[in-house]
Amino acid sequence: MKSFVATVLCAVSFAIHASEPLSVSEIAPGVYVHTGKVEERGPSNMGDQANIGFIVGTRCVAVIDSGGSNIIGHRLRAAIKATTALPVCYVINTHVHPDHVFGNIAFQTEGVTFVGHERLPKAMALRAQNFGRSLVRDLGESVAPSVMIPPTLLVKDEMTLDLGERELRLRAYPVGHSDADVSVLDVKTQTLWLSDLLFLDHTPAIDGSVLGWLAVTDELKTLQVARVVPGHGPPSVPWPASLAPQERYLRLIVDEIRTALKKRRTIEQAVEEVGYSEQDKWREFDNFHRRNVTTSYVELEWED
Repeated sequence: MKSFVATVLCAVSFAIHASEPLSVSEIAPGVYVHTGKVEERGPSNMGDQANIGFIVGTRCVAVIDSGGSNIIGHRLRAAIKATTALPVCYVINTHVHPDHVFGNIAFQTEGVTFVGHERLPKAMALRAQNFGRSLVRDLGESVAPSVMIPPTLLVKDEMTLDLGERELRLRAYPVGHSDADVSVLDVKTQTLWLSDLLFLDHTPAIDGSVLGWLAVTDELKTLQVARVVPGHGPPSVPWPASLAPQERYLRLIVDEIRTALKKRRTIEQAVEEVGYSEQDKWREFDNFHRRNVTTSYVELEWED
């Protein structure tokens, strides 16, 4: 009986949460962004942590990341329906992290193609079980089933999607922030959706290669665009000035770890010593910085 009541309560909770459209801002004509909360995942936000949104053509709509739970995905879908009667034809996942992809299930309907980096299916398969368990642990049973829906249309280098009088140019990157990052350029408005290749306010999260991310940053700085959508922080920021804080943080980590290695400091010592001049400049620092130093130390200790 208790199990039945719990199931009913979960269903009611889901219906209440999922029926309310996410708030979105039209940062350029036809380009809509929902600004995620810069805070730890929990029941108060239901995985609403990343900047997600959609772009509207004359034929159909492309979703750029779907949010951190099925509830956020359904709320994003409700926001799309409140904005346009056009169908969703693409869901583009910019990388594997759960705050960007667990809303995919809300868009698993006929006519929707999931798009991502060529390495994204493998990245999802490796993480799906652990990510799913931790999501239910943090948010409760209302987010079950927590499944990762992989892309079937894979970006190996560059790809163009046509939404009807609106082209999106997708670019797949080498290992940097993660091993499966994709950016999306809306040609019509010159809006570049960088997702987690660019963090603002929120401490950057290194899940790939710090040196690779800096190399990607050098490439990104040469791009001429009107505006950029980061993965976390304000929904639209000036370019390329908005790259500077993140680049400063990443370069500081590299420089201080290299110094620590020359002094034969252990990884445990480096985790307690490296990068703390940045502590007051970022939110969620305590949740991400030590992990960043650990990942970067392992990478840099094998340099020639």
